[in-house]
Amino acid sequence: MDLRAALPTLLPLAVEWAEVTSSHGANSGISLNPVGESIARRVGVEHPEKIRVVIADELPRPKHPTLRSAAEVAGFLGPGMAGITLGYSVFVRRGFDTIRLLSHEFRHVFQYERAGSIALFLPSYLAQIVEVGYMEAPLEVDARSHEFDV
Repeated sequence: MDLRAALPTLLPLAVEWAEVTSSHGANSGISLNPVGESIARRVGVEHPEKIRVVIADELPRPKHPTLRSAAEVAGFLGPGMAGITLGYSVFVRRGFDTIRLLSHEFRHVFQYERAGSIALFLPSYLAQIVEVGYMEAPLEVDARSHEFDV
């Protein structure tokens, strides 16, 4: 799949999936305790009280087959992924809810806040992944640079 060519078609599907999935997370996730709020503030989140964390056996995946395939090809939702952030909803695979992962995911919350919405964040985030790959995408590099253990 040529992700660069497919991105304009896939982007509206990705935004719709992310917004719906984020809404589910907002309704089913748990709010942060004081330690979680402290982690979120430390990585720049302005409104940690809006964050909801969903611990699940599997991360959410798009049902749309082309979107799911594109996400896997891009390395965005592969089997090794432990967390995904969609707006203020943070999804974490059970057993991976470490401070290091949460600080990384909360930095993505900060990035969404700075962008203004899921619909405004995803175009640049996905374009970065398509252009330079998941590991080298500047927003991922930024999130990794804000990981900490204590």
